[in-house]
Amino acid sequence: MTRRSSRKTPPHGARHTKTVRKPRFGWAFWLRLTACGVIIGMLGVGAVVIGLARDLPDTSALVAAPRTASYTLMDRQGRMITQRGQGIGEPLTADTLPRRLADAVIAVEDRRFYSHFGIDPIGMARAAFINMRAGYVVQGGSTITQQLAKNLFLSSERTYKRKAQEILLALWLERRFTKDEILALYLNRVYFGAGSYGADAAARRYFGHGARDLSIGEAALLAGLLKAPSRYSPAMDAHRAAVRATVVLDLMLDTGRISEAERLEAANTPIRVSRGASSPGAGWFADWITSQVREEVGTQTQDLIIHTTLDVDAQRAGEYAMSSVLNEGDLARGAQEGALVALDTTGGVLALVGGRDYATSPYNRAVSAHRQPGSAFKAFVYASAFEGGLYPEDIYVDSPVSFGTYTPQNYNDKYEGLMNLETAFAKSSNSIAVQVAESIGRANVLRTAQRLGIESRLENTHALSLGAYEVTPIEMASAYAPFMNGGYRTPAYAITRIETLEGRVLYERPMMQGDLVLAPRVQRDMRRLFGAVVDHGTGRGARVEGRSVFGKTGTTNDNRDAWFAGWADGIVASVWMGNDDGSSTDHGVGGAGPARAFSRFIAYAPIYPGVEAEAEPVRQAPSSLEDLLTGAILARDGVGEREPEPREDEDQNDPIGSLLQSLGG
Repeated sequence: MTRRSSRKTPPHGARHTKTVRKPRFGWAFWLRLTACGVIIGMLGVGAVVIGLARDLPDTSALVAAPRTASYTLMDRQGRMITQRGQGIGEPLTADTLPRRLADAVIAVEDRRFYSHFGIDPIGMARAAFINMRAGYVVQGGSTITQQLAKNLFLSSERTYKRKAQEILLALWLERRFTKDEILALYLNRVYFGAGSYGADAAARRYFGHGARDLSIGEAALLAGLLKAPSRYSPAMDAHRAAVRATVVLDLMLDTGRISEAERLEAANTPIRVSRGASSPGAGWFADWITSQVREEVGTQTQDLIIHTTLDVDAQRAGEYAMSSVLNEGDLARGAQEGALVALDTTGGVLALVGGRDYATSPYNRAVSAHRQPGSAFKAFVYASAFEGGLYPEDIYVDSPVSFGTYTPQNYNDKYEGLMNLETAFAKSSNSIAVQVAESIGRANVLRTAQRLGIESRLENTHALSLGAYEVTPIEMASAYAPFMNGGYRTPAYAITRIETLEGRVLYERPMMQGDLVLAPRVQRDMRRLFGAVVDHGTGRGARVEGRSVFGKTGTTNDNRDAWFAGWADGIVASVWMGNDDGSSTDHGVGGAGPARAFSRFIAYAPIYPGVEAEAEPVRQAPSSLEDLLTGAILARDGVGEREPEPREDEDQNDPIGSLLQSLGG
């Protein structure tokens, strides 16, 4: 019996069919998922915006820019040097907006200003493309509204958070103000260089009239300053400012804001810029004393007149001397920077040059750069020696010497045997300078330097006598002043009087004479030595025809620093040349660039009444070298003079001395 299968046989001709499963997720599902994603994204963006908004500054009290006090600096002859602070200017409004200036600023800063909504996606995309192609940031994409937001409420830090807040504030400003109101607010607050904040103050500073009366060329010049106010300021570099203004005129033409005829007329019309600042480098001096004003009179909201010791003519002479020498390869010898400080007999700063070019480097090397003075420090060694009873005619032996592990070397390792102290100083013998310091006591040398005006840290080591410890140029000028002015210490100062525009005196420097720190005999002997340096020694490059010049050169290890410090005709000055990174120059020495810069400065600077020391008859030298080394003749004038002190015991393993043992003159 055959068992039949339980499976049913499909009818003849019927087709076998395959079961098709429906998809688990249809289009409705994906639509819902997308909607959820959008909602979540919007919530996330909203949370971020809320978080950013919580940290935004208060915008409810937005008013015209708060006016700060301006400082007008006057030189000792009553001539204006420069201004610092906001300056005097009228705020612009949408109704008084100078159209020419508005067109120039929009052309160079934000050509789609009137069409965007606070941010410019096209401009941002263009800037991103240009920066990517260049490999670094070449162009920014910020609008004028964004720049205003940053100036009003934010710092200049470069963070994504700050940029996002800037965008939020720009959108708020666009809702709150009209385009012309935004532009007016921007022009009232932006910095135009030379201490001028706001377009009207800048117009008055540079051209002597308000912003409403600007010509097309003047408007282009002001608009060109916004990229880099110090670099393009006509007070710093008139040629560079003119070239930048031409670029702005071209942009105004390209954007249709002026015609070809107007562009040609503006380019061919000379622009008269008020000198205002006495010279570009006066910025170093102005920056230096601004903080001193606040120390003397506190924070002020009223405009002030600051009467200073600066002499405009001396300042220009100092800038010329420094730049001309640094631009001559045979004199600069690889030095890229320099500094010059000049004082009168009372310590008043006559000129202060902080570097090669203030516009490119406002760092003030004259007051802030600490560098080794090298043999220029020997002035304090020999002054201390004369206080201890030695004389210029006393004989020492210029030969290799050692003090324990410390073995100083002369420049170029040359020695000349027996010579008196005057010749040793003139030829800058390291060997004899160290011998003198060791015989009279290095502690005495250290105290002499500090008494005359060196305030930087000094240490009682073998290398002290060769200028191993760093000082500033202004310190050196101040410490050399007693050699010129009769032996009185005269700390450097710059402000004589501070008063309001109405003439009310807020501060006046009292007339005072410094302490007597050099005995007359010591001052006379040192004057003789300084004269020998310039007459037939290492400082011959400092000579000025028909003038009596005194001074000392200084050169440090590996020719890193070169100095000349000295005086002539009532002006004491110190000059430093070298490189900011401390790298070696190309055999730069104090007798080359610095001495020549000093000479050129003295030749062009005004003559000031000086204090001359009386000459003293030449004293006979000791009968033998043994007489000199076994005892010293006591000083006779009393003030600041003493018997030689025994050399203090020192650790002979002096690492600093070993490293700096070959400082030369």
